[in-house]
Amino acid sequence: MDLLSLALIFVFGTIIGSFLNVVIYRYNSGSSPLKGRSQCFSCAKTLHWYELVPIVSFLIQGGRCRGCHAKISWQYITVEILSGIIFVSVFLLGKKPLETAYLLTIFSTLLVIGVYDLRHQIIPDGLVAFFALLSLAWFLWTMHLGLGLSEMFRYPFIWELLAGPILFFPFWALWAISRGKWIGLGDGKLAIGIGWFLASPLGGATPGGSAIMLAFWIGAFWALGIIFGQKVVPLFRWKGRTTHLSMKSEIPFGPFLILAVFVVYFTHINFFDGSITFFTFL
Repeated sequence: MDLLSLALIFVFGTIIGSFLNVVIYRYNSGSSPLKGRSQCFSCAKTLHWYELVPIVSFLIQGGRCRGCHAKISWQYITVEILSGIIFVSVFLLGKKPLETAYLLTIFSTLLVIGVYDLRHQIIPDGLVAFFALLSLAWFLWTMHLGLGLSEMFRYPFIWELLAGPILFFPFWALWAISRGKWIGLGDGKLAIGIGWFLASPLGGATPGGSAIMLAFWIGAFWALGIIFGQKVVPLFRWKGRTTHLSMKSEIPFGPFLILAVFVVYFTHINFFDGSITFFTFL
């Protein structure tokens, strides 16, 4: 695929990312992301088309509203860039159109879930259910293409079908034992979809287990890095206020899970058999 094609795919991805930002901000707010013009959250000014060009408008305006000069959240440009990267990465896999559309839908949904969790420290049930159902439907459909009806109820199909519930159980156990103090149940619900999504192309529950393990490692390194960094710069900005991060601080785990899913899917890393294929599209 030539550079011009990749550039066009990236631009299209950023446009979708701009829409995903609308979904993130309006989800569970009573406003539909498909209705109404975009407005400045500070002065309620209706934004013109040239103020909504992905990435470019943010940079030209210096990250501020043209009307009231209030700061615009870095979430906008970050989501747009990440969406563009996702689109390029998926197209580089060279999948068939239907699978490409499926992967773009899955990864876009995960991006929305991750950013929403960062903003509100909650994983929305509706989006998680959509992700889980889409993952299960794709898993069943792809497996059915290669299996007869009798084979679908034998090992390893059953093992792969149970990948979602198996990954959910440890989260439920931690949630039940701690009565929700250690971890939220939303992370467990997200793990169900992760199990089915990664079981389809990679096989079994171990890819999902690898993603869970990697997420814990990423989260631990991130938290420890911030805590040690505060020894040098003691104040840390979190959700608009200056605070201290400690081992007792609540940190959303959903984004780490989603980052781990990206890594496991594109590298096929499996901690249970020691295998790794670094970037499957190379």
